[in-house]
Amino acid sequence: MSIDEIPRPTRLTAAAAVSGLEGLALAAGGVFMLVMGLLGRPDSPSQAEMGGVTLIALAAIPLAAALGLLRRRSWSRGPAIIMHLMALIPAWTLLRSSGALIPLGIVVAAVAVSGLVLLVNPATAEALGIRGATRDAS
Repeated sequence: MSIDEIPRPTRLTAAAAVSGLEGLALAAGGVFMLVMGLLGRPDSPSQAEMGGVTLIALAAIPLAAALGLLRRRSWSRGPAIIMHLMALIPAWTLLRSSGALIPLGIVVAAVAVSGLVLLVNPATAEALGIRGATRDAS
């Protein structure tokens, strides 16, 4: 029986959804920065524009990983884990700030940690065909 014949675990679908959400959030932030750089009056328009383009380019990583997870490609787990780990950095920065940014930091941290938990789960690794995901009982 091949991997594609086994039903996709809910954890794998949830991991793909979390990675996709992360990618969409990065893309939205990038578009916002780009538009504000072009139309708004930021302190440094070129810096806002370059930041927006960078976020849009970075959004491709979790979006590709989400698609790979849905299609059960084993390569997709690595980029998804890396992006969730990287999301912990701005989450920590937001949590150390003040005011309305703290709840945003909580949300970013919760999304990153939930994505990591879903991705390191043995059922997810097994569904992706990653060897050594489960230990033999013998």
